[in-house]
Amino acid sequence: MEETLSPIIHTEGLTKCYGSKTAVSELNLDIYPGEIFGLLGPNGAGKTTTTLMLLGLSEPTSGQAWIDGKNCTREPIEIKRMVGYLPDNVGFYSDMTGRENLHFTGRLNGLPEDVIRKRAEDLLEKVGMTQAADQKTGTYSRGMKQRLGVADVLMKDPSVIIMDEPTLGIDPEGMRELMQLIRRLASEDGRTILISSHQLYQIQQICDRVGLFVEGKLVACGKIDELARSMHREGQYVLETAAFPDDGGFKELLENLGNVDSVEREGEFYVVRTRSDAKRELLRRALDAGYTLAHLRQRENDLDEIYHRYFEEAEQEHGEETGKKPGRFAAFAREKG
Repeated sequence: MEETLSPIIHTEGLTKCYGSKTAVSELNLDIYPGEIFGLLGPNGAGKTTTTLMLLGLSEPTSGQAWIDGKNCTREPIEIKRMVGYLPDNVGFYSDMTGRENLHFTGRLNGLPEDVIRKRAEDLLEKVGMTQAADQKTGTYSRGMKQRLGVADVLMKDPSVIIMDEPTLGIDPEGMRELMQLIRRLASEDGRTILISSHQLYQIQQICDRVGLFVEGKLVACGKIDELARSMHREGQYVLETAAFPDDGGFKELLENLGNVDSVEREGEFYVVRTRSDAKRELLRRALDAGYTLAHLRQRENDLDEIYHRYFEEAEQEHGEETGKKPGRFAAFAREKG
């Protein structure tokens, strides 16, 4: 992706209020042609509201959004022609086959019958659903419905696709297939894809950039490695370690390394969050104390840790503003997709 390209999705000060609650606050965002962008945050963060405004289904309180130069509020029909939307729970007519559902969508979009038949066949092959095309969709697994949903979205040949929690509830193999398909839609077809999700690992695999959303605010935006470098510049380090013997004394040693913010147990490892690079000091102290390090790794480019950093900071700020106790965002940040 060339940064000199003009953005295909552009928002300026996009804001949506419901009474006294601000669901989306002053969102300024650029997404470029052919990019896979992940809009990430917990439930209630404002992701769905943002999506609805981009689709022209909800009018902003203030600010504006454009897709390919079309105003999302003033030109909703044009937006619907160029944008495909895959909701988190794809719905089909269960007594119709996958092929019949695609044909129905083609007719709804005013396509000629010969175009409908050819495009449906091509798309069924593209999403790996040719063999199941003549089964009723009521028999489909969630993963099959998601893949058929991608084909359904592509029937009108959109330049932009917006997906809401596309990997939710899919088994690992189905998830892998869907991730490969999404990647191909961008790399081979040149389509722009906006994914709204809270599932960290899957998004990390395929997104070119991510935006982290908390309480309606975009708190960070960029490539994952750029966000990781920013953490280190600000003195945020995360060590993952284990030792033999694995006893309480080792945890106490970790807590007393200096500049340590927290020490937490995660499975077989301790995770140490520090304000300085503590690897050398840990190696020295472990040796002096008679511990053998079985594992030592500094987490780099880890979306879980980036989440932890930005969401915990945003949570603290939000707690100070509202008097709420911390917890929700920090818990989300530690969640594994």
